[in-house]
Amino acid sequence: MRRDQFLKSAAAFAALGATGTLPLGAQAAAAALKILVPANPGGGWDITGRALGKALQDAGAAGAVTFENKGGAAGAIGLAQFVNAAKGDPNALMVMGAVMLGGLITSKQPVTLTQATPIARLTSEYNVFVLPANSPFKTMKDVVEALKKDPGSVKWGGGSRGATEHIAAAMLAREVGVDATKINYVAFRGGGEAVAAILGGNVSIGGSGYSEFQAYIESGKMRPIAITAPQRIKGLDIPTMKELGYNVEIGNWRGVYGAPGITPAQRQVLIDLVVKATKSKAWAEALEKNGWTPAVLTGKDFESFVDNEFASLRAIMHKSGMV
Repeated sequence: MRRDQFLKSAAAFAALGATGTLPLGAQAAAAALKILVPANPGGGWDITGRALGKALQDAGAAGAVTFENKGGAAGAIGLAQFVNAAKGDPNALMVMGAVMLGGLITSKQPVTLTQATPIARLTSEYNVFVLPANSPFKTMKDVVEALKKDPGSVKWGGGSRGATEHIAAAMLAREVGVDATKINYVAFRGGGEAVAAILGGNVSIGGSGYSEFQAYIESGKMRPIAITAPQRIKGLDIPTMKELGYNVEIGNWRGVYGAPGITPAQRQVLIDLVVKATKSKAWAEALEKNGWTPAVLTGKDFESFVDNEFASLRAIMHKSGMV
């Protein structure tokens, strides 16, 4: 614990006198927070979780933050562990996002997000499609032509089945008159695995958030050919799918949930700590470095947003033959 945090905690204890009870805010600030990342290291959720942990400490909202990665099934394995092991823990957080919703829709997992506690949406990001530097394809048009001739010949690499890049690939297939159920999508448990497959030429084209590919794009090892944003992203020389003539627009967002069974007061403490973290210098630096758009939404509003996203994604996936 840093000296300033220790002094704050000591002052809180002194202010209690003989009561012996810390206010909830002081309890949370003095405690170590635990962040579960329901994916393998190296991907968007991992980057988000660790950036949030750093921001929580930078803002003085947590004395220490520990991390655990538990990948698989679009986050459902990690979600199941979180729901069962963290029940009632006011110091536990789990990273999640649009990818988890898609995965839960396609896999029909017995565990659901309604078992955990919505805290906050943090960021939004659009999917970038990239080619390995030595790819025979040069543009998205090349990819589409190959897709039309033989859907199975184009290997799409990305996150778990139902991830936003998977949905975008299915939407593109439908746009160009290809049976979306015939696309050859290769799912990976984490961003690190997907990157290795793209660089190794084991997939034809990869999709994910820009932050996962940034270093490889900047080094010339990957070539970005399209982004699923409604308009070009400032600072990125990447054409949108719409600009290229394909009506494909889908965003990826990320947020955090708290444990099942925490009290409304404990939930509010976590919301306040996360919001405080998003106002820190460390978080501002993470937004800029990773090309994230800030999209903070908390509590009941976030809960309603997730419900609406479930309905919207389910409709898109049904139209694309994924459900």
